[in-house]
Amino acid sequence: MTKVILKRAYDPATSGDGFRVYIDRLWPRGLSHETFKYDLWDKDIAPSTELREWFHADPEERWPEFEKKYRAELINNSAFAKLQSIVEEHKIVTLLYSSHDPDHNNAVVVYKMLE
Repeated sequence: MTKVILKRAYDPATSGDGFRVYIDRLWPRGLSHETFKYDLWDKDIAPSTELREWFHADPEERWPEFEKKYRAELINNSAFAKLQSIVEEHKIVTLLYSSHDPDHNNAVVVYKMLE
């Protein structure tokens, strides 16, 4: 069984991270391509631009609805099935995200769906 970890993109990489997957559509502000360590940048797993922009207008209030809408997007997204296969190939997978909020971001939803 694979262990899935959530981690902010800005946190340093460690040997315990296993296979590192960055799952945001936008590059993490302030990080260089030379120093940001990831094995896969899966832009296609990120929320649609419309959903992301809607959510960011009021994240605390819109979190429950965002979670529901993003789950629906993932169910219909072939990239999610591909990510599930990738996760199964590794003992440890770290999902990387850029958000400042560790409890209300797209990685939390992906993590819950992979469980």
